[in-house]
Amino acid sequence: MRLTIREAHQLAARVMAALGHDATDAELIADHLIDCELRGLPYGGLARAISIAERIERHGDFRRPIRILHETTVSARLDGGDHIGYIVAHRATIVAMEKAEAAGVAVVGASDTWYTGMLSYYAEMAAVRGLVSMIASNTSPWVAPHGATEGRLGTNPICFGFPSADDPIIFDIGTSAIIHGEATLASRLGNDLHDGVAFDQDGLPTRDPAAALRGAFAAWGGHKGSGLGIVVQLLGILAGSLPIPPELAGFGYIIVPIRPDLMGPAETFRENVSACARAVRSARPVAGGSPVRMPFERSRRERQRRLFENAIEIPAVLIDQLVRIAEPNSP
Repeated sequence: MRLTIREAHQLAARVMAALGHDATDAELIADHLIDCELRGLPYGGLARAISIAERIERHGDFRRPIRILHETTVSARLDGGDHIGYIVAHRATIVAMEKAEAAGVAVVGASDTWYTGMLSYYAEMAAVRGLVSMIASNTSPWVAPHGATEGRLGTNPICFGFPSADDPIIFDIGTSAIIHGEATLASRLGNDLHDGVAFDQDGLPTRDPAAALRGAFAAWGGHKGSGLGIVVQLLGILAGSLPIPPELAGFGYIIVPIRPDLMGPAETFRENVSACARAVRSARPVAGGSPVRMPFERSRRERQRRLFENAIEIPAVLIDQLVRIAEPNSP
């Protein structure tokens, strides 16, 4: 089913309002979800709104006010109060950017949150304000370390963002072979997973997304990706999470924004970032290959295309579920 961007955004906001979010938070969450759709990442888009509703139904609503537990001129640690990460990480990012703009560098962590979403969303916020950023978030133990078949790590995304004289350069990856949202969406739509990305409860390879969600995902990149996933797990602990966060709760988010002029003229840095990007793009592609891209280029182009077309394609089965959540008393 094709929706205009406005229609999709309004539907997401209505769902969030029905789940008890005030107008400001509902709009913020909707903006994050629709940005996923615009960038061609549907597992983090409107489908995620259904997962949010299911999580609240399973766990109940125990939200408390978000508050700062500890603070210095260059740091802060936030208690997320069991609010969804789209809100908590956004708040932490705002605090971190303000501190970095004043002091040159900052580190802010947030805990007791869940579903932090695309870390690149926050890296873009920082890059627009001229800040370099390093961001990480741990999650529930859905991922098996390299050489194992049981979950001990989260999907554990890590992200780096750099302002430039042109578009920001942003690198945002999960450290698992498949993202939790991808498996969830595949299960909703009745699709199989690719080979080699997941294990069932018995430790056997599986392409069944439901079996994978009961089992574990493989680590991305073998022992190197697994090691990076462990690093993100520890950074989440630094932010205040438990060593192994529970199911869809207690995630740890950490952001380190840096003002480039700590190292020299900010304008020179931005120009050099752009020069590096041009050099990478100018590299000769493999025979028959496409032109070389910088990280985030695909996402940016997909977003521009969908904004121009003013359309997002959403499976009808998902729209039906979203409307039922947004209008629980409708016949």
